[in-house]
Amino acid sequence: MEKDKDLSVSLCGVKLQNPVVPASGCFGFGYVMSEYYDINCLGAISIKGTTREPRAGNPLPRVAECEAGMINSVGLQNPGIDAVVAQELPKLREVYSRPIIANISGFSIDEYVECCAKADAAPQVDIIELNVSCPNVHGGGMSFGTQCESVAEVTRAVKAVAKKPLFVKLSPNVTDIVAIARAAEEAGADGICLINTLLGMRIDIRTRRAIVANVMGGFSGPAIFPVAVRMVWQVAQACGIPVMGCGGVSTARDVIEMMMAGATAVQVGAANLRDPYACPRIIEALPAEMERLGISSLSEIIGAAHGK
Repeated sequence: MEKDKDLSVSLCGVKLQNPVVPASGCFGFGYVMSEYYDINCLGAISIKGTTREPRAGNPLPRVAECEAGMINSVGLQNPGIDAVVAQELPKLREVYSRPIIANISGFSIDEYVECCAKADAAPQVDIIELNVSCPNVHGGGMSFGTQCESVAEVTRAVKAVAKKPLFVKLSPNVTDIVAIARAAEEAGADGICLINTLLGMRIDIRTRRAIVANVMGGFSGPAIFPVAVRMVWQVAQACGIPVMGCGGVSTARDVIEMMMAGATAVQVGAANLRDPYACPRIIEALPAEMERLGISSLSEIIGAAHGK
Protein backbone atom coordinates (compact mmCIF):
# COMPACT_ATOMS: atom_id res chain seq x y z
CA MET A 1 0.00 0.00 0.00
CA GLU A 2 2.84 2.40 0.78
CA LYS A 3 4.04 2.39 -2.83
CA ASP A 4 0.61 3.67 -3.93
CA LYS A 5 1.04 6.91 -1.97
CA ASP A 6 1.10 10.15 -3.96
CA LEU A 7 3.77 12.48 -2.61
CA SER A 8 3.61 15.00 -5.46
CA VAL A 9 2.67 18.67 -5.06
CA SER A 10 2.57 21.70 -7.34
CA LEU A 11 4.02 25.15 -6.65
CA CYS A 12 2.54 27.72 -9.03
CA GLY A 13 2.54 25.16 -11.83
CA VAL A 14 5.99 23.77 -10.98
CA LYS A 15 5.56 20.06 -10.27
CA LEU A 16 7.49 18.55 -7.36
CA GLN A 17 7.66 14.76 -7.00
CA ASN A 18 7.53 15.29 -3.23
CA PRO A 19 7.35 18.38 -0.96
CA VAL A 20 10.82 18.03 0.61
CA VAL A 21 13.23 20.85 -0.29
CA PRO A 22 16.68 21.48 1.23
CA ALA A 23 16.59 25.07 2.47
CA SER A 24 18.92 27.76 1.22
CA GLY A 25 22.18 28.00 3.13
CA CYS A 26 22.06 24.43 4.41
CA PHE A 27 22.83 22.57 1.18
CA GLY A 28 25.36 24.79 -0.59
CA PHE A 29 24.75 24.76 -4.34
CA GLY A 30 23.54 21.18 -4.17
CA TYR A 31 25.87 19.34 -6.50
CA VAL A 32 28.42 18.46 -3.80
CA MET A 33 25.76 16.34 -2.10
CA SER A 34 25.45 14.20 -5.24
CA GLU A 35 28.67 12.51 -4.12
CA TYR A 36 26.74 11.01 -1.20
CA TYR A 37 23.35 10.11 -2.68
CA ASP A 38 21.20 10.63 -5.77
CA ILE A 39 19.86 14.12 -5.14
CA ASN A 40 17.17 13.57 -7.78
CA CYS A 41 15.10 12.07 -4.95
CA LEU A 42 14.50 15.64 -3.68
CA GLY A 43 11.37 17.61 -4.48
CA ALA A 44 13.42 20.72 -5.30
CA ILE A 45 16.62 22.43 -4.12
CA SER A 46 16.88 26.00 -2.82
CA ILE A 47 20.46 27.05 -3.54
CA LYS A 48 22.75 29.14 -1.36
CA GLY A 49 21.67 32.77 -0.89
CA THR A 50 23.08 34.95 -3.66
CA THR A 51 23.94 38.66 -3.84
CA ARG A 52 25.20 40.91 -6.64
CA GLU A 53 28.84 40.98 -5.52
CA PRO A 54 30.85 38.09 -4.07
CA ARG A 55 30.73 38.02 -0.26
CA ALA A 56 33.27 36.48 2.10
CA GLY A 57 30.69 36.41 4.88
CA ASN A 58 30.99 37.40 8.53
CA PRO A 59 34.12 36.97 10.70
CA LEU A 60 34.70 33.75 12.64
CA PRO A 61 33.38 32.22 14.81
CA ARG A 62 30.04 32.00 13.01
CA VAL A 63 28.28 29.14 14.76
CA ALA A 64 27.12 28.52 18.34
CA GLU A 65 25.53 25.29 19.51
CA CYS A 66 22.23 25.21 21.38
CA GLU A 67 20.37 22.37 23.10
CA ALA A 68 17.69 22.09 20.44
CA GLY A 69 19.27 23.88 17.53
CA MET A 70 22.08 26.19 16.51
CA ILE A 71 22.92 29.83 15.93
CA ASN A 72 24.66 30.80 12.71
CA SER A 73 26.02 34.08 11.43
CA VAL A 74 27.55 33.07 8.10
CA GLY A 75 26.56 36.36 6.48
CA LEU A 76 25.51 35.28 2.98
CA GLN A 77 28.91 34.03 1.86
CA ASN A 78 28.58 33.47 -1.90
CA PRO A 79 30.47 34.03 -5.19
CA GLY A 80 28.00 36.60 -6.58
CA ILE A 81 25.13 36.27 -9.04
CA ASP A 82 27.24 36.21 -12.22
CA ALA A 83 29.35 33.29 -10.97
CA VAL A 84 26.25 31.49 -9.72
CA VAL A 85 24.56 31.77 -13.12
CA ALA A 86 27.70 30.94 -15.13
CA GLN A 87 29.15 28.18 -12.95
CA GLU A 88 27.10 26.95 -9.99
CA LEU A 89 23.72 26.46 -11.68
CA PRO A 90 25.17 24.54 -14.68
CA LYS A 91 27.14 22.31 -12.28
CA LEU A 92 23.97 21.53 -10.35
CA ARG A 93 21.96 20.86 -13.50
CA GLU A 94 24.55 18.31 -14.64
CA VAL A 95 23.59 16.04 -11.75
CA TYR A 96 20.05 17.21 -10.92
CA SER A 97 16.97 17.28 -13.16
CA ARG A 98 14.34 18.45 -10.66
CA PRO A 99 13.20 22.05 -9.91
CA ILE A 100 15.80 24.56 -8.74
CA ILE A 101 14.96 27.54 -6.52
CA ALA A 102 17.28 30.56 -6.67
CA ASN A 103 17.49 32.35 -3.32
CA ILE A 104 18.26 36.04 -3.88
CA SER A 105 19.26 38.60 -1.25
CA GLY A 106 20.44 42.18 -1.48
CA PHE A 107 21.27 45.52 0.09
CA SER A 108 19.13 47.74 -2.15
CA ILE A 109 16.07 47.51 -4.38
CA ASP A 110 18.33 47.85 -7.43
CA GLU A 111 20.46 44.91 -6.30
CA TYR A 112 17.43 42.70 -5.74
CA VAL A 113 16.07 43.62 -9.17
CA GLU A 114 19.37 43.01 -10.99
CA CYS A 115 19.99 39.66 -9.30
CA CYS A 116 16.43 38.44 -9.75
CA ALA A 117 16.46 39.43 -13.42
CA LYS A 118 19.63 37.40 -13.96
CA ALA A 119 18.24 34.43 -12.04
CA ASP A 120 14.98 34.67 -13.98
CA ALA A 121 16.91 34.53 -17.26
CA ALA A 122 18.91 31.47 -16.17
CA PRO A 123 17.39 28.39 -17.85
CA GLN A 124 18.15 26.19 -14.83
CA VAL A 125 16.02 28.26 -12.44
CA ASP A 126 12.36 27.30 -11.93
CA ILE A 127 11.39 29.46 -8.93
CA ILE A 128 12.87 32.62 -7.41
CA GLU A 129 12.97 32.93 -3.63
CA LEU A 130 13.24 36.58 -2.64
CA ASN A 131 15.07 36.60 0.68
CA VAL A 132 14.00 39.65 2.69
CA SER A 133 14.63 37.85 5.97
CA CYS A 134 18.33 37.17 6.57
CA PRO A 135 19.23 38.37 10.09
CA ASN A 136 22.98 38.09 9.58
CA VAL A 137 23.79 41.07 7.37
CA HIS A 138 23.65 44.75 8.26
CA GLY A 139 21.64 47.02 5.98
CA GLY A 140 20.25 44.22 3.85
CA GLY A 141 18.12 41.12 4.06
CA MET A 142 15.90 41.41 7.11
CA SER A 143 15.86 45.22 6.99
CA PHE A 144 13.63 44.88 3.91
CA GLY A 145 11.38 42.30 5.52
CA THR A 146 10.20 43.92 8.73
CA GLN A 147 7.90 46.60 7.28
CA CYS A 148 4.90 46.12 5.01
CA GLU A 149 5.90 49.07 2.83
CA SER A 150 9.44 47.84 2.13
CA VAL A 151 8.29 44.26 1.49
CA ALA A 152 5.71 45.54 -0.98
CA GLU A 153 8.23 47.84 -2.67
CA VAL A 154 10.87 45.19 -3.27
CA THR A 155 8.28 42.58 -4.31
CA ARG A 156 6.68 44.94 -6.81
CA ALA A 157 10.06 45.92 -8.27
CA VAL A 158 11.18 42.32 -8.71
CA LYS A 159 7.86 41.18 -10.20
CA ALA A 160 8.34 43.81 -12.91
CA VAL A 161 11.41 41.92 -14.19
CA ALA A 162 10.73 38.30 -13.21
CA LYS A 163 8.45 36.00 -15.19
CA LYS A 164 9.07 32.88 -13.11
CA PRO A 165 7.14 32.21 -9.86
CA LEU A 166 8.30 34.52 -7.08
CA PHE A 167 8.22 33.34 -3.46
CA VAL A 168 9.00 35.96 -0.82
CA LYS A 169 10.88 34.53 2.17
CA LEU A 170 9.76 36.33 5.32
CA SER A 171 11.35 36.87 8.70
CA PRO A 172 9.71 35.68 11.93
CA ASN A 173 11.37 38.60 13.75
CA VAL A 174 8.31 40.83 13.30
CA THR A 175 5.19 41.73 15.26
CA ASP A 176 2.59 40.88 12.59
CA ILE A 177 3.58 38.19 10.08
CA VAL A 178 0.13 38.20 8.46
CA ALA A 179 0.24 41.89 7.58
CA ILE A 180 3.65 41.50 5.96
CA ALA A 181 2.60 38.38 4.03
CA ARG A 182 -0.49 40.18 2.77
CA ALA A 183 1.66 43.12 1.66
CA ALA A 184 3.82 40.73 -0.38
CA GLU A 185 0.75 39.07 -1.88
CA GLU A 186 -0.85 42.37 -2.81
CA ALA A 187 2.42 43.50 -4.44
CA GLY A 188 2.35 40.47 -6.73
CA ALA A 189 4.14 37.66 -4.91
CA ASP A 190 3.21 34.23 -6.27
CA GLY A 191 3.97 32.54 -2.96
CA ILE A 192 5.37 32.98 0.53
CA CYS A 193 8.23 31.12 2.22
CA LEU A 194 8.45 31.15 6.01
CA ILE A 195 10.02 31.16 8.42
CA ASN A 196 13.65 32.15 8.28
CA THR A 197 15.69 31.96 11.49
CA LEU A 198 14.80 33.65 14.75
CA LEU A 199 17.34 36.09 16.13
CA GLY A 200 19.37 34.48 18.91
CA MET A 201 22.52 34.80 20.97
CA ARG A 202 24.82 32.67 23.16
CA ILE A 203 27.41 33.87 25.67
CA ASP A 204 30.58 32.04 26.68
CA ILE A 205 30.32 32.30 30.47
CA ARG A 206 34.08 31.77 30.85
CA THR A 207 35.09 34.70 28.64
CA ARG A 208 31.90 36.69 29.33
CA ARG A 209 31.64 37.45 25.62
CA ALA A 210 29.25 36.47 22.84
CA ILE A 211 30.26 33.18 21.20
CA VAL A 212 29.48 34.40 17.68
CA ALA A 213 31.75 37.18 16.40
CA ASN A 214 28.71 39.02 15.03
CA VAL A 215 27.22 38.80 18.58
CA MET A 216 23.77 37.71 17.36
CA GLY A 217 22.79 35.25 14.65
CA GLY A 218 20.00 33.15 13.19
CA PHE A 219 18.58 30.54 15.57
CA SER A 220 17.37 27.39 13.81
CA GLY A 221 16.65 23.76 14.58
CA PRO A 222 13.84 21.74 16.23
CA ALA A 223 13.25 24.39 18.91
CA ILE A 224 11.72 26.81 16.40
CA PHE A 225 9.35 24.28 14.77
CA PRO A 226 6.22 25.28 16.77
CA VAL A 227 6.81 28.94 15.89
CA ALA A 228 7.13 28.01 12.21
CA VAL A 229 3.95 25.92 12.28
CA ARG A 230 2.04 28.78 13.91
CA MET A 231 3.19 31.33 11.33
CA VAL A 232 2.56 29.00 8.38
CA TRP A 233 -0.95 28.37 9.72
CA GLN A 234 -1.61 32.11 10.12
CA VAL A 235 -0.34 33.08 6.67
CA ALA A 236 -2.01 30.17 4.86
CA GLN A 237 -5.28 31.16 6.53
CA ALA A 238 -4.94 34.82 5.55
CA CYS A 239 -3.46 34.62 2.03
CA GLY A 240 -4.56 33.01 -1.21
CA ILE A 241 -1.09 32.08 -2.50
CA PRO A 242 0.91 28.93 -1.73
CA VAL A 243 3.27 28.72 1.24
CA MET A 244 6.59 26.92 1.56
CA GLY A 245 7.04 26.06 5.23
CA CYS A 246 10.45 26.06 6.88
CA GLY A 247 11.83 26.02 10.41
CA GLY A 248 12.94 23.11 12.56
CA VAL A 249 11.69 20.35 10.25
CA SER A 250 13.57 17.10 10.84
CA THR A 251 11.11 14.19 10.41
CA ALA A 252 8.39 12.94 8.09
CA ARG A 253 5.84 13.72 10.81
CA ASP A 254 7.10 17.32 10.85
CA VAL A 255 6.52 17.56 7.08
CA ILE A 256 2.96 16.31 7.44
CA GLU A 257 2.25 18.66 10.35
CA MET A 258 3.63 21.62 8.40
CA MET A 259 1.48 20.72 5.39
CA MET A 260 -1.61 20.42 7.57
CA ALA A 261 -0.81 23.94 8.79
CA GLY A 262 -1.03 25.07 5.16
CA ALA A 263 2.36 24.49 3.52
CA THR A 264 2.41 23.14 -0.03
CA ALA A 265 6.14 22.34 0.16
CA VAL A 266 8.40 22.00 3.19
CA GLN A 267 12.01 23.12 3.41
CA VAL A 268 14.54 21.30 5.59
CA GLY A 269 17.38 23.45 6.90
CA ALA A 270 19.52 22.81 9.98
CA ALA A 271 18.74 19.07 9.95
CA ASN A 272 20.98 18.78 6.86
CA LEU A 273 23.93 20.14 8.84
CA ARG A 274 23.48 17.56 11.58
CA ASP A 275 22.70 14.68 9.19
CA PRO A 276 23.62 15.04 5.48
CA TYR A 277 21.09 12.28 4.72
CA ALA A 278 18.22 14.05 6.49
CA CYS A 279 16.21 14.83 3.34
CA PRO A 280 16.31 11.35 1.72
CA ARG A 281 15.59 9.83 5.14
CA ILE A 282 12.49 12.03 5.50
CA ILE A 283 11.31 11.27 1.95
CA GLU A 284 11.78 7.54 2.48
CA ALA A 285 9.75 7.67 5.72
CA LEU A 286 6.82 9.64 4.28
CA PRO A 287 4.83 6.76 2.67
CA ALA A 288 4.80 4.70 5.88
CA GLU A 289 3.77 7.75 7.89
CA MET A 290 1.00 8.45 5.38
CA GLU A 291 -0.16 4.84 5.65
CA ARG A 292 -0.36 5.09 9.44
CA LEU A 293 -2.40 8.27 9.20
CA GLY A 294 -4.69 7.09 6.39
CA ILE A 295 -3.35 9.64 3.88
CA SER A 296 -3.27 8.62 0.23
CA SER A 297 -2.12 11.93 -1.28
CA LEU A 298 -0.09 14.67 0.39
CA SER A 299 -1.73 17.38 -1.71
CA GLU A 300 -5.04 16.52 -0.03
CA ILE A 301 -3.81 17.45 3.46
CA ILE A 302 -2.56 20.96 2.63
CA GLY A 303 -4.29 23.25 5.13
CA ALA A 304 -6.21 20.36 6.73
CA ALA A 305 -5.80 21.97 10.17
CA HIS A 306 -7.86 24.93 9.04
CA GLY A 307 -11.01 22.85 9.17
CA LYS A 308 -12.33 24.10 5.86
